[in-house]
Amino acid sequence: MLEKLPDVIGHALHDVRAGLDQLVFNTLGLRSGLAAIEVSSLAFVDHAPIPDRYTADGIGHSPPLQWAKVPADVASLVLLVEDADSPTPNPLVHAIVVDLPPQDGGIAEGALASSEHDGTGLHTGRNSYLQSAWLPPDPPPGHGVHRYAFQIFALKPGDAFSETPGRDELVDALRARAVASGLLIGTCERPDGSVKVGKTESVPFGMTPAAD
Repeated sequence: MLEKLPDVIGHALHDVRAGLDQLVFNTLGLRSGLAAIEVSSLAFVDHAPIPDRYTADGIGHSPPLQWAKVPADVASLVLLVEDADSPTPNPLVHAIVVDLPPQDGGIAEGALASSEHDGTGLHTGRNSYLQSAWLPPDPPPGHGVHRYAFQIFALKPGDAFSETPGRDELVDALRARAVASGLLIGTCERPDGSVKVGKTESVPFGMTPAAD
């Protein structure tokens, strides 16, 4: 995965980012005049680091999420998780979940299927690796902070989703049926492992640096 990329690639791509303006939340025009859903997590606060437990550096479970202020009489909710800072034209999709019951108020830790974890049987779509699963945050070393957008959309009744909907199918449905949206952002950064010139400690000639 991306943690295996050389640091030099992360540096070279540092300014190559999809951008927040390419998130579905920001491209569909849903924010103007529509209800705002409150999205939160017991694992991290908005714009704060996502604990390693929920990333490729930990066990990689999906984090717990909660939502509130969902409009009445909506048919279902959709969860879309995108990496706004992926070095790709569009944000990297980390998860798609459709047909979430609005009254549930959230999903538990590990609710989404992931590597070596079955999840709880939610109706998941395809991430950018074409897997019907949660793709844990996994930014390239040295690429800087990545912002992961947990986007919730409330949908009015309409056509059923396919078995494993992708981003395009989801966007078409949102354009036709979405009536409210909410956003929570968590961050993740994989530090540069290379040694910086001038950052090493001075060691007297003939002596060996002490082991950690």
